[in-house]
Amino acid sequence: MKRWMMIVISSLLLVFVQNLVASDAEWIDFESGIEKAAKENKHSLIDFYTDWCHWCKVMDEKTFQEKSVSSYLGDRFITVRIDAENEKKSVHFKGKTYTYPELTRAFGVTGFPSLAFLNHESELVTVIPGYIPAEEFLVILKYIDQRCYEKDVSFQEFKETRGCKTAEPKKK
Repeated sequence: MKRWMMIVISSLLLVFVQNLVASDAEWIDFESGIEKAAKENKHSLIDFYTDWCHWCKVMDEKTFQEKSVSSYLGDRFITVRIDAENEKKSVHFKGKTYTYPELTRAFGVTGFPSLAFLNHESELVTVIPGYIPAEEFLVILKYIDQRCYEKDVSFQEFKETRGCKTAEPKKK
């Protein structure tokens, strides 16, 4: 009995420590996400989804919940979810008020799932439509996180070299 209790306590302690070390993605509302991204100098990831969308559910189960993706998102991004068909909710963004469907259209989203990446100043980096497997999505996250889009490094080059640190930022 004593040994069994030690195993249970050890297992619980291990789970607790693992959760302290790696934070998983915390999905928050749009306005809080924009504010938090600016304050923490992080990119925002906006997941535009619908309740009826099969691939949105697959993306949630197979990509967002995959441990390495969830951990990377939790550490390096501010994550926001928008139900693209919810007419009852509205947000303020860049001096305008939008319902969720209006915000979805403002970002140019026409299919689901779609993921919008914003920099810490709420400027759109890119919108990526469709389901993305976890392994590929992690590469996209690293490309965005390392701000390779600000440098003369294409996504293809980044995938081939797994980095963009040697490139110079683009002149504006």
